[in-house]
Amino acid sequence: MSSDIWNPWHGCRKYSEGCENCYMFYLDKERGKSGSEIYKVKTNFNLPLKKDRHGNFKVKSGERLRVCMTSDFFLEEADAWRDEVWNMIRLRPDVHFWILTKRAYRIRDCLPWDWLDGWENVSMNITAENQERADERLPVLLEIPAKHKGVMVAPFIGKVNLEKYLATGQLEAVLADGENYEGARPLHYEWVKDLYEQCKKYNTPFSFFGTGNVFVKDGKEYHICKAYQHVQALRSGLQYPSIEGAAPLQKRCASCRRRDVCNGCRWCGKCMM
Repeated sequence: MSSDIWNPWHGCRKYSEGCENCYMFYLDKERGKSGSEIYKVKTNFNLPLKKDRHGNFKVKSGERLRVCMTSDFFLEEADAWRDEVWNMIRLRPDVHFWILTKRAYRIRDCLPWDWLDGWENVSMNITAENQERADERLPVLLEIPAKHKGVMVAPFIGKVNLEKYLATGQLEAVLADGENYEGARPLHYEWVKDLYEQCKKYNTPFSFFGTGNVFVKDGKEYHICKAYQHVQALRSGLQYPSIEGAAPLQKRCASCRRRDVCNGCRWCGKCMM
């Protein structure tokens, strides 16, 4: 498990067309498990509060944790556990928690009692795999009080126009990624380029993270293995603001050299590209 991911629970119910080829269901199937089995991850549930033998937090100050990447933070079946998670987030204001959901309609009713206009250490993000889901979820997100908001277009399975949402100035970042594993649907270069141009127009950071297994450009279909999808996305130059050295390859973190993108990792906690 990546050190910047926190999965307090695991398993999900497929909710929309973006879930059709869900990577979690595929990987669980490979292990002989069912992705529809939803359970509390007891060994990792209290990750933000875990300490080493010297009494120091294992998750260092300044790190970012992506929450529930093998589930959905606002899944109904997790209602009994969510208050405990909010409390841990409350106790670690020095760690940034990046929350992603397809269930935008549940966000407001599941916020902690002292949320008010949002917590500085929480970023609230929705997925928008196509235009229909963008138009369903983004209006809800924009009405939610939150210090940080974003959208992840993944799996990117249809052209998406976000201009009217970007024009509000509320979205801090847009991320895009293709689809992987069995049944992966193609991602078209033109879709990514168009979304990149929209974000550039409204001065909103845009990150193209991966091409997915099937990438179409200039009418030609490319099949790209998982290990090279991020590299090819960087080579496209579709990053805003542009990253020096992103074509042909993005520079690694200038301090620790361990990652392609500085994530406030445990190795230094404050590095810059």
